[in-house]
Amino acid sequence: MTDWAARRPASPAAPAARPLQGAKPDPAVIAQFGLYNDAKLQSLITAKGKQMTAISDRPGDYGFTVVDSPIINAFATPDGHVYFTRGIMAYFNNEAQFSGVLGHELGHITAQHGKKQSRNNTIAGIGMILGSVLAPRVMQSVGGIVQQGVGLWMLKYSRGDENEADGLGVKYSTKIGYDASYMADFFQTLQRTEEQSGSSIPTFLSSHPNSADRYTRVKQLAAQAKQSAGRSTYLVNRDQYLRQIEGLTFGEDPRQGFVESGVFYHPDLKFRFPIPSGWKSNNSPETFQMQEPNGKALLVFLGASGNSLDAAAQNLAKSIGVANAQAQKTTINGFPALVFEGDQQAQDQQSTPAHVLAQLIQDGNSIYAFVGLSSPTTFGTYAPQFQRAAQGYARLTEADKLNRQPEHIHIRTATGTQTLASALASAGIPSKRYEEMAILNGMKTTDKLPKGMLYKVVGR
Repeated sequence: MTDWAARRPASPAAPAARPLQGAKPDPAVIAQFGLYNDAKLQSLITAKGKQMTAISDRPGDYGFTVVDSPIINAFATPDGHVYFTRGIMAYFNNEAQFSGVLGHELGHITAQHGKKQSRNNTIAGIGMILGSVLAPRVMQSVGGIVQQGVGLWMLKYSRGDENEADGLGVKYSTKIGYDASYMADFFQTLQRTEEQSGSSIPTFLSSHPNSADRYTRVKQLAAQAKQSAGRSTYLVNRDQYLRQIEGLTFGEDPRQGFVESGVFYHPDLKFRFPIPSGWKSNNSPETFQMQEPNGKALLVFLGASGNSLDAAAQNLAKSIGVANAQAQKTTINGFPALVFEGDQQAQDQQSTPAHVLAQLIQDGNSIYAFVGLSSPTTFGTYAPQFQRAAQGYARLTEADKLNRQPEHIHIRTATGTQTLASALASAGIPSKRYEEMAILNGMKTTDKLPKGMLYKVVGR
């Protein structure tokens, strides 16, 4: 979110079908998640992706990118690009698991599963969404400004497509020398993360439906693939993989903004503001979105482009399709500000245009906007909440918020034969996190670690 102020709001026009991106990541995906800047991991996914592409059923100029999201997911877009989140990279415990999932995602591309789905997709070529908390009826009225940011609807694959992608994942990872049976073990790790989190946030298993027999089936496929490939040994590369993820950011990165006790804080940009009580929120590199629980109102915070408040307001009004807006200069909490209100122009005959309140604030060289939208009939109910959020905008000065740092993965070595629980204790991990760390390591807390074995812990 560090480059909000420099970004132009998206055009309100309905996006055309995307051109083939292939080797280049899709700008809409990067806007949603951000790139994860780690040369080692990017080099790993590119090298293994290219190696697999060469032996695949449909070689092409495909791309492979690690994105900056804590969600445990991997997804492929129909245009030929595979994305792994840093969240899923944290949960792999060897290169064989990583390779199996990479082959699975490449399989979705080579079998053209997404092409079938994207015909029904409003934004063609996008694999998944974090911010699908928005109710469709508000989405219809929001126009381009939010459609671009949160319109990345998830492709749900059929059981048949999943089984085919599993088979291709086994085939491709075996062909480049890995033991594909480890992909099955990773499905168990995924199952445990979903059970532990109880979260409704999309993860790998919700965009890739799981099944009870999937573990057994992949194990069988891997055994058959090894038999027919005829090698005497297959790669697992546990230690090599773990050493490559040393220092990986784990969980939410508070530097990019975090919510605590009903307030959104941004340490890097040094601001804070309150969130309407009880509303859902979603943070992405371009916007911070707040949604009334029943989808009846939406408040979006974003950087507005322009050399002045007037210019920024004109650009914003144009981008969200508000004509003849009544605008007035004012101050909000001591900052120069401009407020305008008006109705969005209807995009089509089916949608009800939203009534919009935009509050722009100039903070130094940056101009930010709070854009509140609801139907004209309920606008009076939500306008005070839109106003309170903007009026609470302030510079962030509390040291404990400004200095908040993310957690990282650290690789430790077992000092003697010990259980995972005792290894975690000696690494200073609090007991309430033992189960979380066991899942992260693909182990149980009672598993024995021989002396010299590497394992993962999490800390600042």
